[in-house]
Amino acid sequence: MSAAADAGLLAGITVLDLTRLLPGPLATEHLARMGATVLKIEGPAADGQDDGTRHMFVTRADREAGRPSLAFRALNEGKQLREIDLRSDAGRAALLELARGADLLVEGFRPGVMDKLGLGWETLHALNPKLVMCAISGYGQRNAWSHRAGHDINYIAMAGVLEQNATVDGELAVPNFQIGDLMGGAQAAVAGMLAALLAAQRGGAGRLVDISMTHEVYRHHALARIALAATGRTPAPGRDLLSGGAPCYGVYRCADGRWMAVGALEMKFWRALCEAVDRAQWIERHWTRGLVPGSPEAMALRAEVAALFATRTMAQWAVLFEAVDACVTPVLRLDELQAHPVHATSQPIAAAPR
Repeated sequence: MSAAADAGLLAGITVLDLTRLLPGPLATEHLARMGATVLKIEGPAADGQDDGTRHMFVTRADREAGRPSLAFRALNEGKQLREIDLRSDAGRAALLELARGADLLVEGFRPGVMDKLGLGWETLHALNPKLVMCAISGYGQRNAWSHRAGHDINYIAMAGVLEQNATVDGELAVPNFQIGDLMGGAQAAVAGMLAALLAAQRGGAGRLVDISMTHEVYRHHALARIALAATGRTPAPGRDLLSGGAPCYGVYRCADGRWMAVGALEMKFWRALCEAVDRAQWIERHWTRGLVPGSPEAMALRAEVAALFATRTMAQWAVLFEAVDACVTPVLRLDELQAHPVHATSQPIAAAPR
């Protein structure tokens, strides 16, 4: 659905957002875009209780304008900002009063912090039995590692994902897409909160949604886990069907140092690719025809495909494949997206509360 179509879905729902940084704020930003009233609650900045993203990537223009960073503004667009010191008796009383009439409360502290503040699940549930509380943490509320600090890189490492994000030579690549924070945290939290909210709205009681970013990433690490269960081995990075071991699926460097992404998994797409580049001899050399991903034969063909892509620039290949239905696309930079037709109707990052 479009942003406009989403706008009224959660009208009348009140969310208390105690989270900081990326996973929680993005999750509640999704709720705000769906029409929920989100109250973002921060402690006094003088005590270091404000959201760290206020200071992330702050520009000179931000400082001169006396505003927080674009990161903070983008992640909190449309939210109401409140300052409440949860370390004080008055602050805790204020939050409890807000929780009495709220539908959702989201927090991202280390497990045990809310209980120490006197704002734990048991207290909130007794106060408002319909309230849904979502706790986002690295390893879950009741886990041997619950007390440990971490960040995205740690969560994807402990979920078996980082080890798989490697080249054929085994070199790990740290993705500039926060898989743990965004998918394991934000998206998992949105799904859990909406499901619990639906149950409460249907007459049930509120629930505690315990989001462990590590475990959510692991649950979604589906194909590699299936491969392990089926074969008894962990897929070899860079040599599995979807990690570079199949010539029909991977990235190839072009003459100008840019890249093309080839996703010709199905035979019909591989055939279209081969015909488009005048390589009919490659057609039957496909995984559906018995070419084993990662095998010497597959890697030899991959080298042939790589040599071909190295003969033209990315722009030249993009023009050639524009009219070919083969799942072949240029690898775009972020600064090129808005000029591309596929992003022509996308929504830009807008200004948000100060």
